[in-house]
Amino acid sequence: MPVNRPDRPGEVPCTHCGLPVPRGLVEPGATEQFCCNGCRMAWEIIHRHGLDGYYEIKARVADATEPAHTTGRRYEEFDDPAFAELHVRTLPSGLATIDFYLEGVHCAACVWLVEKTAVVLDGVAEVRLDMARSLARVVWDPGAIRLSAIARFLDSIGYVPHPYRGVSTGEMARREDRILLVRIAVAGAVAGNVMLLAIALYGGQFHGMAPAYRNLFRWASLILTLPSVLWCARVFYSGTFAALKTRTLHMDIPITIGIWASFLQGAWNTFRGGGHVYFDSVTALIFLLLVGRWLQRRQQRAAADATLLLFSLAPTSARVVEEDGTVREVAVASLQPGMVVEVLPGDSIPADGVVVSGETTLDRSLLTGESRPEAAGPGDPVHAGTVNLSAPVRVEVRVVGEDTRLGRLMRLVEEGARRRAPVVRLADRVSGWFVAAVLTLAAVTLLLWLRLDPASAVEHTVALLIVACPCALGLATPLAVAAAIGRAARSGILIKGGDALEHLARPSRMILDKTGTLTEGRLALVEWWGDRRVGPLVAAAEARATHPAARALAEAVDDGRPHRVTGSVQTTGAGLEARVDGRALLVGSPRWVEERTGPLPAPLREAVAEAAERGLTPVAVAVDGRAAAVAGLGDPVRPEAPEAVRRLLETGWELEILSG
Repeated sequence: MPVNRPDRPGEVPCTHCGLPVPRGLVEPGATEQFCCNGCRMAWEIIHRHGLDGYYEIKARVADATEPAHTTGRRYEEFDDPAFAELHVRTLPSGLATIDFYLEGVHCAACVWLVEKTAVVLDGVAEVRLDMARSLARVVWDPGAIRLSAIARFLDSIGYVPHPYRGVSTGEMARREDRILLVRIAVAGAVAGNVMLLAIALYGGQFHGMAPAYRNLFRWASLILTLPSVLWCARVFYSGTFAALKTRTLHMDIPITIGIWASFLQGAWNTFRGGGHVYFDSVTALIFLLLVGRWLQRRQQRAAADATLLLFSLAPTSARVVEEDGTVREVAVASLQPGMVVEVLPGDSIPADGVVVSGETTLDRSLLTGESRPEAAGPGDPVHAGTVNLSAPVRVEVRVVGEDTRLGRLMRLVEEGARRRAPVVRLADRVSGWFVAAVLTLAAVTLLLWLRLDPASAVEHTVALLIVACPCALGLATPLAVAAAIGRAARSGILIKGGDALEHLARPSRMILDKTGTLTEGRLALVEWWGDRRVGPLVAAAEARATHPAARALAEAVDDGRPHRVTGSVQTTGAGLEARVDGRALLVGSPRWVEERTGPLPAPLREAVAEAAERGLTPVAVAVDGRAAAVAGLGDPVRPEAPEAVRRLLETGWELEILSG
């Protein structure tokens, strides 16, 4: 059932995703309409397996429109032993499990559909999808079904699978997270109950309380505090023991001393039936410090997780060309320097290398941020993660794996994110002196009160340790940095580390990247010179193309009417020729169009020169052998950029632009 879009009257919605179907793809009289072949394939698979409930769930989800992205790959490399050794884990039951990062996950209906894989495919025991991270855990019987078959099914319903590269790290992190969360839960429950007993004790001091009840509440508080002190706070004791072994003064030392001094003093006062007990302060302190550790840990892991997901988007297979000319598909982990790989249009380069045959254009935006395609031919270096756009090429592998340019870039991002802010490093440096000062003051206080009032000496010393416990240094500073970075992330701003955040507090010189920062980071139609009536013909001819320039034209000049396109032929690096509504159409570089139609008219030659002067990419259009128009494609400025620049200037920043 199609997802209707009443907010877009007159448009034909895609039966699968609900997005408008390009006019050139509308099939008159057809019951089902699709915006792309991916959606058509996904709808057929879903309908064939009786999973139409997906559309019922999707209809209840606001803004759940997303075209299906299917590749038609065989995923045979997923059955390679080298791939299995790197990504697949065997469970004690004999089943196997793998974590996939899935493209295209965007709503609850996606979760329902992906998890139904276990129902549709025999041999799949379980599929669980974490929608927030688009990570799917698949458990299957290797003797009953191949992993490549599972991957093909996920691909066919619109969720392209990529093996998650951080499986072992993620497992370890999840175990540590669970233990820390249990400690927080226990510490929170203990602190809450001890606080209730403390309210009763404090009320008794003002209004009177029978000694039997006061002792009962003291003993109950002592017993409740034991789990928090003996187990929940062990993370601080580990830091203290490590500091003592390395003969350094760490902030965990006064925390540990403060916890135990206040606990032992409270226990002693409970035994002797007099004096203050500090169980409420102890349990609250442990709970808050553990929460701080959790938040800090989550923030530190965020960039590492993002890095691993970026690695997951790198290609997992490669087409290796053998000496006899045959081509076989292998896992990227099997690549070695010196091998020659074939890269088809739409595929990502699997490793750093050099083009040995073929000419094409590449999308290098993953590495450079530049949306404009770049030409590549024999002898040109290419890098892993860049996308081949136009024609097949063969590449000699030079560098593989995490030593590629992409791998080094991701390591730099991760290292930058783990860098601590200068204020946090300052707190660490100061903490040694602070700890020494606190311990010295505690010793002086103890000696002084032993002379003045020996009965109160320990109580005053413990009070000093509790008050001087470095909560501000150990908790508030990293928490403030983590909160600021998290707030920025929710606004779509990635801050590499706390040091970068601190620099923003002091206006100086700011260098802004142009592409994707001040601009939208994608090709779009900026200017049109000549006959605008030929625009819809261009849009119809380019509707099925995947090149960024073709997509920009198809989106910008579509008139919303169906057109008949026949005889479409694309010339790599030059342009497209087709017949649209019976008229001969040429769309491509001005030189290529001139070779077929003769010199451009003077106004259009001036338009080409103006486009080049403005940094735009000129695209010439000819109809029935006559040049009719020139389109200027570029990267448009973001609508909010001028206001953002103005506000930065008002706050004292000196702005510069970094652009190629």
